[in-house]
Amino acid sequence: MKISLNNLKEKLNCTCLSGENRLDRIADGAYVSDLLSDVMGKAQPGMLWVTSQVHKNIVAVASLKELSAIIVVNERKVDREVLEQAESEEIVILASGKPTFETAGELYRIIRQ
Repeated sequence: MKISLNNLKEKLNCTCLSGENRLDRIADGAYVSDLLSDVMGKAQPGMLWVTSQVHKNIVAVASLKELSAIIVVNERKVDREVLEQAESEEIVILASGKPTFETAGELYRIIRQ
């Protein structure tokens, strides 16, 4: 099932850190990984990416793979520099205060409804 990022943000109780004006994008599936090369090799355009990584390279990978958004988990803090890069590259970053396992489980339930 495809879902808008705005709807997903509400259902997961996430905070939007970048790309607030792009929450009308549609997410088509998800990929969960902290290994950048894994995401580059397996994630498909339009997917959400769930990760605990918070460095600048996540923006580059999301842009390269044309992902719909990044969901940062585990209450990780994303530096202003990364958020500025995300804004300039039109990447949506959502923050989940929950662990990866819980976020991925809820995401699976929402997408598969």
